[in-house]
Amino acid sequence: MEKLVSYPISVIYYLLFGLTLLIFHPIQWVCFNVFGYQAHKKSVDYLNLFLVGCTNFVGTTYKFKGVKGIPTNVPLIFVCNHQSMYDIIAMIWFLRRFHVKFVSKKELGSGIPSVSYNLTHGGSVLIDRKEPKQAIPAIKGLSEYIQKYNRSAVIFPEGTRSKTGHPKPFAQSGLKILCKYAPDAYVIPVSINNSWKMVKFGFFPVGLGNRLTFAIHEPLKVSDYSFEEISEKAESAVVKGIKI
Repeated sequence: MEKLVSYPISVIYYLLFGLTLLIFHPIQWVCFNVFGYQAHKKSVDYLNLFLVGCTNFVGTTYKFKGVKGIPTNVPLIFVCNHQSMYDIIAMIWFLRRFHVKFVSKKELGSGIPSVSYNLTHGGSVLIDRKEPKQAIPAIKGLSEYIQKYNRSAVIFPEGTRSKTGHPKPFAQSGLKILCKYAPDAYVIPVSINNSWKMVKFGFFPVGLGNRLTFAIHEPLKVSDYSFEEISEKAESAVVKGIKI
């Protein structure tokens, strides 16, 4: 029944979603090219506020737990499970004061209004998952960037999203590079729940009435642990916080 009801609602939803992307694309361009980084960031923040608003139209709600425990004025590495694109939209808006940047697949870097522009101009990095060697300098550059400016990187160590909510094994290479070249950083494990239900029917129609939760766990100071300890503690915290 939910799927049947969702068809007409999803048509309106995707029209609103697509229109938002189209409107904010030139706004981003002007902000970036005329006014610089801070203006561009503001435009991206409000883009994602409007995208969150679009998801509210289909009954989606969001709850972030533990935000007050996130250290400030230091580089951060958010380590999260990955369930859908809505993970990213929510984190950009609700964690906007931390200037979050993403390690994303290169396919997202072209052809998508607003999204591709932000990924290629906003400080995130694009990697080719078929060329692991190319990813090393890209992630290294992101590490040095967050170290220098006290900003944040978001990494999904599963490599691809889970279609059922069940976590996949975490790869270590990307996180290891981030920790190595951002030695002042804190690793912040985050457990994401119910985002996969937004796309449980595929791209169309969209799932209705879902409550997305983001549980932010105890920060791990990179300099206080070996990489093996950080990797194990981060994965354990994320997995334990996933509710199926």
